[in-house]
Amino acid sequence: MPEESKEDTGARAEIEGKYANYFQVGHNEFEFLIDFGQKYSEAKDPQFHTRIITSPSYAKELMKVLSESLSQYQKTFGSFRPLRDDE
Repeated sequence: MPEESKEDTGARAEIEGKYANYFQVGHNEFEFLIDFGQKYSEAKDPQFHTRIITSPSYAKELMKVLSESLSQYQKTFGSFRPLRDDE
C-alpha cells in the first residue's frame, strides 16, 4: 500500500466507524440509497444508523471495489461461508 500523507492520516482519524450487519438498498432514476444498520435476533426491526446516497455510476464502482476486495480477502484468508444458502 502506498504511504499515507499526514493530511490523509488526519482526515481518517476524524471518520467515525460504525458496525453494520444489515443493509437495505433502494434506488430511483437518479440515485441509489444504501442504508446501513444492525439487526439482532432479539430485536424486531433493524436499527439503521447511516444512509449513503450516490449516483448509479458510483454505485456500480462500489460494487466493483467490494468484489475486488472480497476476492483479495479470500486469497489472503481463504473462503468463508455465505450468510445465506443462495450465495
